[in-house]
Amino acid sequence: MRKLLILGLIFISFQTFSQEFLTKEGEVVFLSKAPLNEFEGTSSSLNGLLNLNTNLIDFFVDLNTIKTGIGLRDSHMRENYLETDQFPFAEFTGKMSQIPVLEQGVKTPVIAQGKFKIHGVEREIEVVGFLTLLQNGKVELKASFEILLSDYQIPIPKLVFYELAESQKVTVNALLSPKK
Repeated sequence: MRKLLILGLIFISFQTFSQEFLTKEGEVVFLSKAPLNEFEGTSSSLNGLLNLNTNLIDFFVDLNTIKTGIGLRDSHMRENYLETDQFPFAEFTGKMSQIPVLEQGVKTPVIAQGKFKIHGVEREIEVVGFLTLLQNGKVELKASFEILLSDYQIPIPKLVFYELAESQKVTVNALLSPKK
């Protein structure tokens, strides 16, 4: 009986301290709300790491996987503005201002500071979000932030049917599994 109790405590301890989570199928959505044209771009190829032991957050997405619903717009966006041949990825690497203690089913607010890199330009940003520890041991991440295209030297198209807002809202949704 005593051995079982000790093994149970070791298992609980392992679960408590094994706090590294990964995703390969998170979702990133950017929203462009220009005066004459509003549209979203979406990718379900977000890769990421959340390590609560070391307070490391690292997420990246291949910009070639972003779809807006119009193939020609997608091609122009990649070739003329994001220049994905030269700059294929967007990445955020940072740390949370405070490492949260996650409780099952509780939506815990978090703030992360770090570097966001896109189009070959890296800038410090702040990302506000929520982490929720699910019953199955996975962690749900929901976060958002805004960027200005000019901060990343991304030109704004002048054609009305490709009108793009200077400010882009980026939303991240990911289900992270414990690293094995």
